[in-house]
Amino acid sequence: MARIGIRDVANAAGVSLGTVSHYLNHPDRVSAEKAKRIQDAIERLGFVRNNAGRQLRLGHSTTIAYIVPDVSNPFFATIAEGAERRAAAAGLSMFIANSGGDPAREDSYLELFEEHGVRGMLVASPRPIEHRLAAIRDRGTPSVLVGRAAEGAAQPSVSIDDVSGGYLAVQHLIEAGCGHIAFVGGPLGIRQVADRLQGASNAVRAAGTVTLEVIDVEPRVIATGHRIAAQLLERPAERRPDGIFAVNDLLGIGLIQTLATGGVRVPEDIAVVGYDDIEYAENSLVPLTSVRAPHEEFGIAALDLLLAVLEGAAASHRVFAPDLVVRRSTRRAN
Repeated sequence: MARIGIRDVANAAGVSLGTVSHYLNHPDRVSAEKAKRIQDAIERLGFVRNNAGRQLRLGHSTTIAYIVPDVSNPFFATIAEGAERRAAAAGLSMFIANSGGDPAREDSYLELFEEHGVRGMLVASPRPIEHRLAAIRDRGTPSVLVGRAAEGAAQPSVSIDDVSGGYLAVQHLIEAGCGHIAFVGGPLGIRQVADRLQGASNAVRAAGTVTLEVIDVEPRVIATGHRIAAQLLERPAERRPDGIFAVNDLLGIGLIQTLATGGVRVPEDIAVVGYDDIEYAENSLVPLTSVRAPHEEFGIAALDLLLAVLEGAAASHRVFAPDLVVRRSTRRAN
């Protein structure tokens, strides 16, 4: 079956080709009466716009890509919402791809989007990737690194001050009376995880009498939190931490669920702090105290940096300061 084109739409609506073109690209230039006739014809004929042809006329793509390591994590989903909303306002569409944290899969998506000529990319990666993005940039496709600060000045990035975030989390546990704190998260080779641990260590050193136990685990998901909590429950009560800093909320939620069902009172026996302040944190079995990152602002900032580069601006970097949101998981009775 032959593809329906704008000439077919024009004939069916009784208008010129130019009027249909205006309707598709500049609808404000078409009267309401003609717009209705054109839309009725489009629906009746099943016309689908040929965006490739439009991009050829414009001289550039109207799509961008966002590659994330875990699309099921609400943190990345909320960032995507903010970025997509800002992209739509700029007349751009956004593709989202889930790498699953797999380097080979991530590379295949980078190749795919470059081959398809996207206008730019947002990339959240758990691995060092700037050299790869630099090569793609040199071939004409700019990108913004999302979630970690770029090491090179030429690579735009949007990140959170994770050292400060880790400090806030553990300082809060210390102020809540915790003396033996466990840091749960990994792998420690990931920059964000290492920075949060550095902040936690700084808070412990400043306190002087507090100990920090590092439990290096992955993946950073609820099931891993269940597993670590089960291991802690196997210890005698006096050998368990009295405070836990989970490197993200999914771990924190899993920890709380298994600790609570195992008879441990949260926060009276063990206080728990998470990171990211995803939607589920507030609705956890015990509402989870968390270090908040500005989710939607994060996505908007990333898209704005990409738009600026596309307009010829030099690469720049945004670093957001985190906040602590205190909930029941650390509020001990005085």
